[in-house]
Amino acid sequence: MKLSKSFFRTLREVPNEAEIPSHILLLRAGMIKKTAAGIYSYMPMGQRTIRKIENIVREEMDAKGAQEICTSVLQPGELWEESGRWDAYGPEMWRVNDRNGRGFCLGPTAEEVFTDIVRNDISSYRQLPMMLYQITDKFRDEARPRFGMMRSRNFIMKDNYSFDRDEEGMDESYRQMYDAYTKVFTRCGLTFRPVEADNGAIGGTGSHEFTALCEYGESEICYCDACNLATTIEKAACKDDPEDPSEMLPMEKVSTPGTSTIEMVADFLGLDKKQTLKALMFETYGEDDKVNGYVAVFIRGDRELNMTKLVNALGVHEYAIAFADEEKMAEKCGCVGGFTGPTGLHDCIIVADSEVPGLKNLAAGACEKDFHIKNVNYGRDWKADIVTDVKNLLEGDPCPVCGAPIKHARGVEVGQIFKLGGKYSEAMGAYYKDENQQDNPILMGCYGIGISRTFQAIIDMPENHDENGIIWPMSVAPYHVIITLMKPEDEAQCAVANEVYERLQDAGVEVVLDDRKERPGVKFKDADLIGIPIRITVGRGAADGIIEYKMRRDADKVELSVEEGIAKAIETVNAEKDGRCYFK
Repeated sequence: MKLSKSFFRTLREVPNEAEIPSHILLLRAGMIKKTAAGIYSYMPMGQRTIRKIENIVREEMDAKGAQEICTSVLQPGELWEESGRWDAYGPEMWRVNDRNGRGFCLGPTAEEVFTDIVRNDISSYRQLPMMLYQITDKFRDEARPRFGMMRSRNFIMKDNYSFDRDEEGMDESYRQMYDAYTKVFTRCGLTFRPVEADNGAIGGTGSHEFTALCEYGESEICYCDACNLATTIEKAACKDDPEDPSEMLPMEKVSTPGTSTIEMVADFLGLDKKQTLKALMFETYGEDDKVNGYVAVFIRGDRELNMTKLVNALGVHEYAIAFADEEKMAEKCGCVGGFTGPTGLHDCIIVADSEVPGLKNLAAGACEKDFHIKNVNYGRDWKADIVTDVKNLLEGDPCPVCGAPIKHARGVEVGQIFKLGGKYSEAMGAYYKDENQQDNPILMGCYGIGISRTFQAIIDMPENHDENGIIWPMSVAPYHVIITLMKPEDEAQCAVANEVYERLQDAGVEVVLDDRKERPGVKFKDADLIGIPIRITVGRGAADGIIEYKMRRDADKVELSVEEGIAKAIETVNAEKDGRCYFK
């Protein structure tokens, strides 16, 4: 491709909407353009990288025996009603009606559609196992779209479904996809970690999230170097402190004026925060979005609440719970903002963290303004409706497996795999007949890769960008080589540039020739910004058959003969373009 004839425009200024390096650089490099909040179009160079990521995914899926299909993004509501998710999925689902009033959605995922396809065509154990996948657009009406493709409303996703006879087969399909995902993300040039994850709205019995490690990620993972535990913070179990053997002391109501936070209470009473009880108030919603109940959660004062664990404990959807309007909750339940404790509450669900029953003589709110109660004890003074682990596993906390200090890291979720079991097949009647002609539910697995999110996450790797722009790994770069022609009007330079261009193309190297009538400084800045791995500069040495050769990720550049430069580029591209030599 020649840049003089291409649809290509870069930006010098940082776009106002962009907050993290990958989003900034994709916009500045002209690889994406914003259409609306959370909706982006892919420009020619960006689309080339998207296609390369897709092809890496296809190669690894095909290698595991998966077969590609393509389903419509417009899905009938009847299928979602069969699975029970039409009303349960929540406000992120884009819903539309046809002219006859029939409900459809723009697919946020595809479990229902794939289950429907298989139940209509697979009836015998002889047809199993089976694995089908697609790469299509997905739609989710994000409340706060941000960070480009990291949290967007329209995105490209590979979703893959396995169909097996029994748990052993389902587990084997899961292992195969775990292996395939490891290969995909390695070839894409990501530094990543698979971690145990919560199943969320997809459901099922087990899940791993593949997290690309970078400081700008929305995901937080917990890991242990001593025993190799790795999990998302939402999934991470916590190890409770040992039970306090102290004797229970009599409760004592004390005046604590103006102490509406745990820190203020602890300071006022001269206590460690571990000796206090933190109260958090929530309200839950029904299908009509009206409040249908209140929840009070109590955890040790120095702990943090894990909302995913709370949602799972209550059996509600994450969109159907929010922090309570405490003035309204006070009228029904007796709470007092900043001074709520468990001994004065009524008409609400009370949840206690699993650690709380083992604590002794805590300071808690008195459900009366400017008053707390000392020496509150679980069992004697109050009880909860639900006692379970609802706290976050914090950095430095003991590992729940081996007791070593836990570490935290941030990252971007680029893929997730799930064991679904019979969740969808039983609900939608996807059964097969075994050797004895008995009906059995087909056991399913679900495996997703965010193609557009991976596209952006690659750039967020520290090794894949610098202050000048993107540094693409060879495997996913829009082009392998950029030829910078210093003076398009110079016949000798033009002749050499075109010779290099044509010979590299003939050798199967993807090459772009910057033959624009721009200043050399502009061309160099653009070459660095778009991040093509190899830059060949054709300038004053062209008349003597000399070119300049430079790798984007290196500071050094060397002068080579035309023959040497062409040979070196071909050798480098062939060694690195499949991603297997990327970390050499």
